[in-house]
Amino acid sequence: MSSTPSFSPLYQQIKALILQSLQAGEWKPAEPIPSEMELAARFHVSQGTVRKAIDELAAENLVVRRQGKGTFVATHAEQHVQYRFLKLVPDSGSLDSEGPAERTIVDCKRLRAAADVARALSLRTGDAVLQVRRVLAYGGVPTILEDLWLPGSPFKGLTAERLAGWRGPMYSLFEAEFGVRMVRAEEKIRAVLPDTAQAALLRVTSATPLLSVERVAHTYQDVPMELRRGLYRTDTHHYRNELG
Repeated sequence: MSSTPSFSPLYQQIKALILQSLQAGEWKPAEPIPSEMELAARFHVSQGTVRKAIDELAAENLVVRRQGKGTFVATHAEQHVQYRFLKLVPDSGSLDSEGPAERTIVDCKRLRAAADVARALSLRTGDAVLQVRRVLAYGGVPTILEDLWLPGSPFKGLTAERLAGWRGPMYSLFEAEFGVRMVRAEEKIRAVLPDTAQAALLRVTSATPLLSVERVAHTYQDVPMELRRGLYRTDTHHYRNELG
């Protein structure tokens, strides 16, 4: 039995074309994209079709509409999306009131991808990756320990010094210095006990339960660009996610 070919709606096709331009770097983060009228002329479709495509891109935080100014490529440097992927919040107050974390780069090295890392990043086992370990502290208290792996090629030249010297969110560094924008992430969460080294970095005992959050972050066209494994202390913070 032959399968029936599936056709995506026209606005979805236009959305895919705009995504291609974003992925190719035709418009950089924080830069404006052409107007709906210009895009309609470029793709030979109606302005309404373009608007519907941009509506979806805006809903996915890929572009930002600004009243009277136009539509801009979203950036992790913007205040309202800086903490988009950070869900650990203080029990009292907010991330904004708590202020930025104090960040310590423990390690940054290039190595060959183990099988599990390669699988998560759609690489081959043994491909070059960059591994970073860092601690985030709030009020002098180590709260998050993160290990992250990045594919070696797109992040050539990333060093511990560049990471330590960057004042904004790590994802804004990836955007500004390497042209890589994380647009979507998926996470697995479980409760774990730390090993001896992890407990020492977080200043807890090996019997302290921690929240383990494993995240794979993707850039445009669903290309995985980061595997991040975080251990979170939850004695003064909690993991908060908005549903719906």
